[in-house]
Amino acid sequence: MENLTANNLYSFYGKSPVLQGVSFDLKPGEFLSVLGRNGVGKTTLLKSIMGLTDRCEGELNFGQADLLKCSTPQRALKGIAYIPQGREIIPRFTVRENILMGTFARPDGKRDIPDYLFDMFPILRDFISRKGGDLSGGQQQQLAIARALAMDPKILILDEPTEGIQPNIVKQIEDAIIQLNRERGLSVILVEQNVPFARAASDRFLVLDKGRVVLNGTSAELTETVVEQYLTF
Repeated sequence: MENLTANNLYSFYGKSPVLQGVSFDLKPGEFLSVLGRNGVGKTTLLKSIMGLTDRCEGELNFGQADLLKCSTPQRALKGIAYIPQGREIIPRFTVRENILMGTFARPDGKRDIPDYLFDMFPILRDFISRKGGDLSGGQQQQLAIARALAMDPKILILDEPTEGIQPNIVKQIEDAIIQLNRERGLSVILVEQNVPFARAASDRFLVLDKGRVVLNGTSAELTETVVEQYLTF
């Protein structure tokens, strides 16, 4: 099993560093929440892990692999799945076709859809032939998670997965993320504004401010004082 480790990581858009000296260590099966106010670098951190910023400096390793030398597809093939804000499903593809897209990042070449995805999100079985663009926002988020899981990842990275989702689906998505971590042993990195969910789900958390890690602790240390100082708008 492999750790995902960042050491003194800088990430740039153009010449401007958005992340400045970020370090963390994600152990196999660990759940890490990334918290902070808007515009502090949370999404940039996730994009940096996937190789989606202009340039990174420092160290970013997954086991023995130097991710800074890997393309985005190569990082996916190593088992890192990313669900961005906006979900980015393919609207004209059916639910089945969208999920199958995830299997192309499987290094073993398998193209089957795991049954547990439909146990977790039954609506996707019901709508298997429906176009992705015809689903509600919450259903599209479930589809995006299922597509990521179809690649059989080791790490699941999610950027505010419940933002803008109808309340009746939010808890289903939250429960699924926790289940993936606790029952299937999937490592999770989550950017989330919902502090109670982050506290309940996470083993550890990072707080970013102005592109730097200002706090790194266990979920028990995510106190109301921390919330008031770093997370209250």
